[in-house]
Amino acid sequence: MQVATETVWQWLSEVSDPEIPVLSLTDLGVIRDVRWEADTLVVTVTPTYTGCPATAVINLDIETKLRACGIDELRLEQKLSPPWTTDWLSEEGREKLRQYGIAPPVERKSGDKAEAGRISRLTGRAGLVIACPRCGSENTEKISQFGSTPCKAAYRCRSCLEPFDYFKCH
Repeated sequence: MQVATETVWQWLSEVSDPEIPVLSLTDLGVIRDVRWEADTLVVTVTPTYTGCPATAVINLDIETKLRACGIDELRLEQKLSPPWTTDWLSEEGREKLRQYGIAPPVERKSGDKAEAGRISRLTGRAGLVIACPRCGSENTEKISQFGSTPCKAAYRCRSCLEPFDYFKCH
């Protein structure tokens, strides 16, 4: 059965990320391409990082969804270059993170200082202002560079006193 790629994208938008179920795989931006090669549907996936423990589950969930939709000939391809970045998160996905209680990545774009800013964010020395996803206060503090999963850092709001995860920039 061969269907329009737009239909396949719609089906894939219904597949949740196993670590952050409020996000779909398309919100997360890990589905990079959907195409037909003869009678085989090829889905290209870029994991959030090469050691991501959820990669196998993501691939299984994609396959399960597409087979349930009637796709018999299917091939999943893993693409590591270019590497996934939080820039690939959809705006809808960023808002879903916030509503779920996870502060979305803060992007700082400052001309030719952008590379230095990215390096400082990745090393945890960015001095970024991270708003609390619960009350919106910017009076927050980093508790740990490492949160509930490797892609998140642990923060606490000094206003409402609630802890929260911050989805780190990658």
